[in-house]
Amino acid sequence: MWEGCLKNDRKQQELLYKTLAPRMLAVCMRYAHDKDEAQDILQEGFIKMFNNAHKYRGEGNLEGWIRRIMVHCAISRYRKQKPMVLVDDFTEDNYAFSNGYNAHGLEVKDLLKMIQKLPQTYRSVFNLYAIEGYSHQEIGNKLGITELLSRTNLCRARAILKDMVNKLTTSEMHYLAC
Repeated sequence: MWEGCLKNDRKQQELLYKTLAPRMLAVCMRYAHDKDEAQDILQEGFIKMFNNAHKYRGEGNLEGWIRRIMVHCAISRYRKQKPMVLVDDFTEDNYAFSNGYNAHGLEVKDLLKMIQKLPQTYRSVFNLYAIEGYSHQEIGNKLGITELLSRTNLCRARAILKDMVNKLTTSEMHYLAC
């Protein structure tokens, strides 16, 4: 399939897109305010990937390379719009909780919605640090901020998310008690 993409075979490109789009959309959703913006980032990312397919050297995982392109497209959008953040122990590996819930009894989709409600700067730092695994120095370089500001934004994002989780779980407990 990849060889066909390198030759600009539209059928092979479409097949690759259909195969990876759902996973890449999930990546884009972490950085976007809503699904429409995430789809714009996704489209931009795939266009960039197909235009630069010849630059993939076959080192590492192809999907990982495409994922990095999606993240870079989201960051580019962030830089243009100005201002994007993370939750402790919230990684892609943790998405597949056996029962679909986390330790607070919240569904993963609810946590993602909470992350999307964060101010854009906080959301970007959170995603890059907690989900993508970048260091604060790398985040600072990518977003054009200081390492200290990256740390501060992460701390604030976590506090906001913790408050959201506490409010939600408290209101649910109150509802169940009635």
